[in-house]
Amino acid sequence: MAELSTLARPYARAAFEYASTENALNEWLSELQLVSVVVADEAVRNLLGDPSLTTEKQADAFIGLLGDELGDSRKRFLHVLAENRRLGLVPNILTQFAQLKAQREQSVDVEMVSPFEVPDAVRDRISQALSKRLDREVVMSTSIDSSLLGGVLIRAGDLVIDGSVRGRLNKLAEALTN
Repeated sequence: MAELSTLARPYARAAFEYASTENALNEWLSELQLVSVVVADEAVRNLLGDPSLTTEKQADAFIGLLGDELGDSRKRFLHVLAENRRLGLVPNILTQFAQLKAQREQSVDVEMVSPFEVPDAVRDRISQALSKRLDREVVMSTSIDSSLLGGVLIRAGDLVIDGSVRGRLNKLAEALTN
C-alpha cells in the first residue's frame, strides 16, 4: 500500500496545485470522487489492464464512460495518468488530494457513530469541543450502529475516541485479565 501512496503523491500534489491556482478545489475533489468510483468497477479495471489497448485508447474509453461529467482540465489529467499507466491510482490520488485540501482549509472530517440518532444540540457541542481540541474546523458526519450498547465512537483521522459502552467493557475486561 505504501508503494501506491508513493506513486500517487506527485499526481495528487500536481492536481492540487493546479486546482488551487484555478480556485477549483471542490470541482476537482468531486470529479476525482466520481472517477474513483468508476475505477473501482471490475469491468473498468479489466479495461485498464487490457494490454492490447494503447494508453490513448484507454484514456479515451475511460473518459467516454464519464461523458460530460468531467471538466477539460480533469480530462487532460486523466490523459496524463493514462500515458503513464496510472489510472488505477485514482483512489490513492483522491485520498491524498482530500488530505491536502483539508490541510489547506484547516478542517478535519469527523465520523461519529452512535447506537441511536444524536440530537443536533449534542452533536454541535461535540463538534465544538473537537474543534477546540484539534484546533481545526470540524466537518461532522454521523451514522447509527445498533450493535453499540450506548455512548459514541468518534473517528477524526488517526484519532479514535471510543466512548461506547462496548469499548469501555472491553477496556475493563482487558484490565481484569492483566
